[in-house]
Amino acid sequence: MTSIEESRRLRAVAEEASQLMREPLLAAFRSNMDVGYKVDLHDVVTRHDKESEVAIRDFILREVPDSTVLGEEDGASGEGRVKWYVDPIDGTSNFARGFAFWCVSVGAVIDGEIVAGAVYDPVAGMLFSADLTGAWLNGEPLRSRAISDERQATLISGYPVARDLRLDGREQALENFGELAETFSTLRRPGSGALSLCHVAAGWVDASAGFGSNPWDVAAAVLILKQARGSYHPLTLGKVSADTSDFMCPGYVALGEGADYPTLMRVARRISDGRVAARARDAA
Repeated sequence: MTSIEESRRLRAVAEEASQLMREPLLAAFRSNMDVGYKVDLHDVVTRHDKESEVAIRDFILREVPDSTVLGEEDGASGEGRVKWYVDPIDGTSNFARGFAFWCVSVGAVIDGEIVAGAVYDPVAGMLFSADLTGAWLNGEPLRSRAISDERQATLISGYPVARDLRLDGREQALENFGELAETFSTLRRPGSGALSLCHVAAGWVDASAGFGSNPWDVAAAVLILKQARGSYHPLTLGKVSADTSDFMCPGYVALGEGADYPTLMRVARRISDGRVAARARDAA
């Protein structure tokens, strides 16, 4: 079991690691930069992602030698007890284009439990962090809050992207999106899962939903949200088993404290159940 003292120490490391590349990233932001692509034209990467991940990885392994660092760009480094999930730039497409909604995410996990994390927004100068004792924004206690009625609420979602149209079928995906757009007072798609979750944790939006997340996208922000008294509802999407740790699941619904959003939960479960069924058919 992780002690409070160790959790606090790992939070301090996560906070420092997340801010490590602040100046180089801000200098690169809104400059002319070369952009590459990974899986497809929707999956952007820059040299700044790679350089930041190397710097963060090396820092963590120096500060906490008993670590394994799992990064978005370079995979796993080290063989230690503390597993760090690092996204050097969550929202790379925004970063590359000059849209100020991106962040650095660093989360620490021990024995499958998230025990510390930090999400840093360099443009706004906002450092979200959490350990086993609480959550903070720039050192001040963080508390989630949400409008109770979804018809008056603001939802952040990345749905649907091209992958969702392919997996769910264009007609069904657009129907899902339409139901959310018609139900919620405001629907936004800003493009950073970690930062979206932190905005729910801060009470600036009421809910967030994602259907293509990786552990490095959400590990830190999940703890921040929970410690701010929000709730996190994982979705397997047919990719992982039902007993998988929540931050390892590829889908989620995140709610601020006080939210009761039946339409969002119904649509999210429909998407997840549809993908589970499709996987079962493919395997048959």
